[in-house]
Amino acid sequence: MSTVVIHWPNGCRSTAASGSDWLQAAQAAGFSIPTGCLGGSCGACEIDVNGQTVRACIATVPASRSGELRVELSVDPSW
Repeated sequence: MSTVVIHWPNGCRSTAASGSDWLQAAQAAGFSIPTGCLGGSCGACEIDVNGQTVRACIATVPASRSGELRVELSVDPSW
């Protein structure tokens, strides 16, 4: 597993091992990702990672060629 630098929406940076859980990586960085069902069906935890939308409750931190990832909260008008 490689380590990546994660840039969070609040301006903080942290590191996490690729393959680690997104919710745990966010918690370790002091960043809160909203959750709902924790099973991937509701979409409350959607984040954009380098432009790709993922559901943080069921996805893992990917490896990155640059060694860095940028995270943004997805905006869903139905929430």
